[in-house]
Amino acid sequence: MTDDRVSPAFIADERAMLDSWLDWHRETLAVKCAGLPEERLRERSVPPSSLSLLGLVRHMAHVERVWFRRVLDGEDVPLLYSKAEDPDSDFNDVDTASVEEAFAIWRAEIEVAREISARVPLDAVGKQQRHGQDVSHRWILVHMIEEYARHNGHADLLRERLDGAVGE
Repeated sequence: MTDDRVSPAFIADERAMLDSWLDWHRETLAVKCAGLPEERLRERSVPPSSLSLLGLVRHMAHVERVWFRRVLDGEDVPLLYSKAEDPDSDFNDVDTASVEEAFAIWRAEIEVAREISARVPLDAVGKQQRHGQDVSHRWILVHMIEEYARHNGHADLLRERLDGAVGE
């Protein structure tokens, strides 16, 4: 695996620290997927799980959209994939999903999230509640770091099983 990630800052203000860790985790998922053919990106972990690297990319595109565009910015954008019919469609519907499209959507959602995040103070409260509660921008950033970190652990195991590649 080639690794072009920029390490998170060791010393920075809170905003720069949060942004650098989130970007590092975003790129970690990309590193875990790099160089694999489409069929390997679709390959499931172990039955009965539908977890795959492609599913993780699709899931994180969905998560980026929900937290930054819908919750923080209040945009009325549709959910990605078929979440209404199947809450796990981002993971379940990968057999015929376009890998190129999934990565393009994920990258596009990251760019929109960065734009929204850059113009909103950390203490700002999202325009949509989540589970009946207000959510701060700071909480969203911490949650996104946690979400990527958890799923990057899954990606580590998937990648090692697929071709033996390991790494941070």
